[in-house]
Amino acid sequence: MTTDALEIPVCRAPVRGKIRPPGSKSITNRALVCAALAEGTSTLSGALDSQDTRVMVDGLRALGIGLDTDWSAGRIVVHGSGGRIPATAATLDCAASGTTIRFLAAVCGLGHGTYRLDGTARMRKRPIGDLLDALQSLGVEASTESPGGCPPVAIHSAGMPGGATTVRGGTSSQFASALAMVAPCTPAGMTIDFEGRLVSLPYLEMTRRVMADFGAACHVAGPTRWSIPSGRYRGQTYAIEPDASAASYFLAAAAITGGSVTVEGLSRRSMQGDVAFAEALHRMGCALEWHESGNDPAADSVSVSGRASHGIDIDMNAISDTVPTLAVVALFADGPTTIRNVAHIRDKETDRIGDLACELRRLGGAVTEHADGLTITPGGREGGRQAEGGGGAGAAGLHGAIVQTYDDHRMAMSLALVGLRVPGVHVADPACVGKTFPDYWDRLAAITRRPDPA
Repeated sequence: MTTDALEIPVCRAPVRGKIRPPGSKSITNRALVCAALAEGTSTLSGALDSQDTRVMVDGLRALGIGLDTDWSAGRIVVHGSGGRIPATAATLDCAASGTTIRFLAAVCGLGHGTYRLDGTARMRKRPIGDLLDALQSLGVEASTESPGGCPPVAIHSAGMPGGATTVRGGTSSQFASALAMVAPCTPAGMTIDFEGRLVSLPYLEMTRRVMADFGAACHVAGPTRWSIPSGRYRGQTYAIEPDASAASYFLAAAAITGGSVTVEGLSRRSMQGDVAFAEALHRMGCALEWHESGNDPAADSVSVSGRASHGIDIDMNAISDTVPTLAVVALFADGPTTIRNVAHIRDKETDRIGDLACELRRLGGAVTEHADGLTITPGGREGGRQAEGGGGAGAAGLHGAIVQTYDDHRMAMSLALVGLRVPGVHVADPACVGKTFPDYWDRLAAITRRPDPA
């Protein structure tokens, strides 16, 4: 993939089609951790091949876990360690994967030795101190080497006995998920108290469900407490569902162009909270249909059709990874959209409030930045209308530009969608999508490409 700016062709007609996105990054990385700590061998199918998942696999290998990968088939065989960490020393390069550095910092706490975790320049600006404070309260020596409690991370451990700890949840739900996944492997189990408001709650429920699938118990003892007894994970044959965050881009393509897209393999019973993005589009005026089979989740699907014509006021805390996608859809609505309660996304791969506002304005959007979100005001009602017969018309006030992506996969994938309606949109550093969706550009082209009119 070239790093030159990629031009996005304007659609000649409303986007129509079906797609099955690659496997969920979030589920893949949770399943990898649980399988690595399990007794016996696990086989994961539908696993995502991406930078984030390869970094997780490499990190587990550096800790002495045996893994056999067939990335082209989405198949990973994990030889579980029974809750032990074979390596007594390791240096883990977590690249830009926040999931990896957070989960593996907790995993290293189970070890007996010295471990160092580092990543990209941006990673060294993403706080991890709240997780390390919790690890320290559990008897693990953990520290950071950058200002503000940011990586690199140094872990010195003689094993983690377990017990009671408190974790602040206002920056990332991954801190609590990291602690919860290692808790069954501690002699005393773990009680985790959550301090302050937790963000991205569906991801915590995802963690509980993956843990349960691998045989561990995680009890909700109250609205702010989890109780996890000492136990064991057991090796599984485990199918990973398609990525709901990745699905948002294709559903948004239908909403922007007035088309119809069906995403296969997802439904309301998915463990991924981001399936609720479809409901947000429904609130904006799209038709929404869930297709749910009997006992085969792989046969489920969700369809979105018609244009997202209405602006809305929405709390996106639970589906914050889809904020950039909804913000782009909002550019083409008939009224303003306000996105609230997502202050924590300023600490993602980039500042997904401030930098997103900057890029939407670069494209001609009218955007007001708030401490915890954004208001997007379209250029005008007439400009927001989408003709039924064609997807080429733009929206008032919007124009082409080279949008910057800040080495953030979600910025690239979402901002590109503006180009489906607005000529001259180019995406800088398109290769950054490799973090979670390496073939995104091919998949987007396949579903949006239309033959020239006769």
